Amino acid sequence: MSKSVYVVAGEVSGDTHGAELMEALQEKWSGVEFRGLGGPMMRELAGEALQDWIDDAAVVGLWEVLRRYGWFKERFDRTVAEVLAWKPDVLLLIDYPGFNLRLANEVAEHSPRTKIVHYVAPQVWAWNQKRIPRIAASHDLMLCLFPFEVPIFESAGLRSRCVGHPLVDELEEKRISIEPDAKVVGLFPGSRSKEVGRLFPMMLEAVRIVHHRHPGIRFRTAAASGKVELVMREVLAQSGLPEGLVEIQLGESQVLMQSVGCGVVASGTATLEAAYYGMPYCLVYQVAWPTYLLARQLVKLPHIGLINILAGREVVLELVQNEANAYEVAKWVGSNVDDPGRRELLRSELLEAASKLGQTGVHERAAQEITLLF
Repeated sequence: MSKSVYVVAGEVSGDTHGAELMEALQEKWSGVEFRGLGGPMMRELAGEALQDWIDDAAVVGLWEVLRRYGWFKERFDRTVAEVLAWKPDVLLLIDYPGFNLRLANEVAEHSPRTKIVHYVAPQVWAWNQKRIPRIAASHDLMLCLFPFEVPIFESAGLRSRCVGHPLVDELEEKRISIEPDAKVVGLFPGSRSKEVGRLFPMMLEAVRIVHHRHPGIRFRTAAASGKVELVMREVLAQSGLPEGLVEIQLGESQVLMQSVGCGVVASGTATLEAAYYGMPYCLVYQVAWPTYLLARQLVKLPHIGLINILAGREVVLELVQNEANAYEVAKWVGSNVDDPGRRELLRSELLEAASKLGQTGVHERAAQEITLLF
C-alpha cells in the first residue's frame, strides 16, 4: 500500500525518533513517500524531499523563539503551503509542540483528508491542560510515551495509545558491558550550541573546585555535534584548567554514561538516558530569565526532570537557574565521589524509575497504530 507522509521534527532527539519511525513505516507501507523537515538521519532516509533544519530550528524557551520570530513565521507559512499543496495521507508530527500544534490546526482546517498524528505527546498536562480539547479537535491519533498520558487525551475524545518511550530501543542497542570508573565524572552540557555556551563554563568552574579537593578525579564530556565540539574546545581552552583534566569526545554520550562513576546532566533527553543506564547524576537547568519566569507561572509540577515526574518524588537533585552554579555542582559531585554507597542507592532508584519507560519495539508499535487509521 503506497502512502504519502509529511513529517516534521525540530530537535536532535526528534530526528532520531523520526528516522526510526520512518523505517518502521517503510516496513508497513511499501513505496511510502516522505517529505518534510527534520535532521540528517531523517534526510538520509527521505532524500532531498526532506530538509535538514535542525541547527536552525532547535532553540529553547519562549524568549529565544521571540527573538527569531520572523524566521519562524516565514518557515511556518512555507511549511503550511507545502503540506496543503501536496495533501499527504499523513502529517506526522514528532514532538516540537510550539511549531507542530499550530501546524496541525492549519492542516486540519484546510486539508481534512490528511490524518494528523503526533508522536511524543506534548506535555500540556504540565503547563496548559486547557489546550487539550483543541488538540483533540485537530489530531487523529496521539502516540504517548507514558501510560498516564493516555486518559488525559482520551477524555477529550482523541484516540491515544501508549507505545512506550523510543529511547528504550535506541539505548538498548548502545548498551555495553563495562564497569563504571568511580574516578571519572561525566559532563553533559546539552546538544545545542547556545545551551552548551551557557552551561559548560559553569561545569568547568565546578571541575576546578572538585579538582582542588579531589586531585585524582578526571572528567570526560561528549559533544553532540562537530559544531558543539568547537564551542566546547574553545571554552575549555579559555578555562585555564590543567591539560588532560577534561577530555572531550565527539558523540557516543551513551557509552560515556555507562563508563563513568557519576555525572552532571543538562535538563532534557539526556537525563532519561542517564537514568536508563543507572548513571548517578544531578540535573542542571538554565534558560533566559523571561522564559523561566513565564514557565514558573504556567507549569504546575513540583519537578522539571522527567525521571522525578515518573518517580513521583525527587530522585535526582535539580539545580535550577541560580542554583545551577559551580559551587552547588561541585558540592554534589564531591559528595558522590566520596560515598560509593550513596552512588549505588541513587543508581538503583534511577533504574527503578526508568523501568516505567516501557519495553523495546516502540517504533514498530507506533507504526502499527498509524496504519490502523486506514
